[in-house]
Amino acid sequence: MSPPVAPQGWSRWLVPPAALSVHLSIGQAYAWSVFKPPLESALGLTGTQSALPFQLGIVMLGLSAAFGGTLVERNGPRWAMTVALCCFSSGFLLSALGAATEQYWLIVLGYGFVGGIGLGIGYISPVSTLIKWFPDRPGMATGIAIMGFGGGALIASPWSAQMLDSFGTDSGGIALAFLVHGLTYAVFMSLGVLLVRVPRTGPGARGGVESAATAAGARSTPTGPQVSANTALRTPQFWCLWVVLCMNVTAGIGILEKAAPMIMDFFANTSTTVSATAAAGFVALLSAANMAGRIGWSSTSDLIGRKNIYRVYLGVGALMYASIALFGDSSKPLFILCALVILSFYGGGFATIPAYLKDLFGTHQVGAIHGRLLTAWSTAGVLGPLIVNWIADRQEEAGKTGASLYGLSFVIMIGLLVVGFVANELVRPVHPRHHIPAPRQEVLDVERQQPESA
Repeated sequence: MSPPVAPQGWSRWLVPPAALSVHLSIGQAYAWSVFKPPLESALGLTGTQSALPFQLGIVMLGLSAAFGGTLVERNGPRWAMTVALCCFSSGFLLSALGAATEQYWLIVLGYGFVGGIGLGIGYISPVSTLIKWFPDRPGMATGIAIMGFGGGALIASPWSAQMLDSFGTDSGGIALAFLVHGLTYAVFMSLGVLLVRVPRTGPGARGGVESAATAAGARSTPTGPQVSANTALRTPQFWCLWVVLCMNVTAGIGILEKAAPMIMDFFANTSTTVSATAAAGFVALLSAANMAGRIGWSSTSDLIGRKNIYRVYLGVGALMYASIALFGDSSKPLFILCALVILSFYGGGFATIPAYLKDLFGTHQVGAIHGRLLTAWSTAGVLGPLIVNWIADRQEEAGKTGASLYGLSFVIMIGLLVVGFVANELVRPVHPRHHIPAPRQEVLDVERQQPESA
């Protein structure tokens, strides 16, 4: 499948909706916590066990993005979106079979392994293309698309909760809900497959489509310092950003994966208890904050710089966690507000990282570099839920209830955010020895074009 080249007159503003159709679908992963209580009840699982499909899905997301990043760069966004559609939808169908037969390993395999591959390939599928279409506003461009991943649960959370209410929370009802998810997302993601285009290259790009991309600065040849994906792995900047992303994601995903049961537990011993329906609404609110942070904070990074915005994510995020740990159980609005801020930083961190990579390594292989960096997400996808669920299970075994189930987890999250803050401070421009030398032919081309532009 060859990359679909934009025809004359194609508007670059048609590309973000294509990306959104994929990211809104795979963003359902953030609504997994809605399925946790029914699965635990129907199949007799613990909180740690019911987190396995989500954890494996995030692991596979990072691994498939890392190993598939070069393939996505080579084959183009349509190929990647098609692979994502097949894997993500098939994962739901396998999960439906697992729920119907009460074979939990099939749910882990389907949603976690197969669906996780769809998550990874789908997540990176539009990133490089968007940066090429919007070289003048890379933070905004990637934020528009990646906000869909954060906002997917805004749709999926109440939708899934309504399906479970209608179909039932036994294994049969869960299976039917999985089946509907798989078929619906296959149709919705196909819109992105059909709509996505890559910018025209060469002399033919100077016409129609020029108003969309070329006039904004998009060129067939990357400009500025460029670093290859393999070379980027050997730079300290890559690994500093890896730590930054891992710490920020761990802190956010620790709340997100267990959001529904967490808010119910937090206020279980108070006069203002939280129902399952209200907890699903809380998940939807977190998704809205996640989505808003992706476009809002990433666009802000175009104004104040990537390093400064990550100082906000990590520094203020640690203060928000401290506020929840100290005062969260005494005030429901404070708990919700702090959680929303943390999730907005979580989403903003994802949306800003491609532009941060572009600033440091150029656009030459930014998609492949981004894919390799997402292994940090894989690590965080295990760490965050493991820290929160394992500690909560141990505290519950010790006879503790309510907010005390999570106190230690939040202290750990504060420490991780501080580590990420330090790593961000260590980021410096990439040394010129890592840059790709400009070919002599490109230099001659530039010299030939200079009289034309004078």
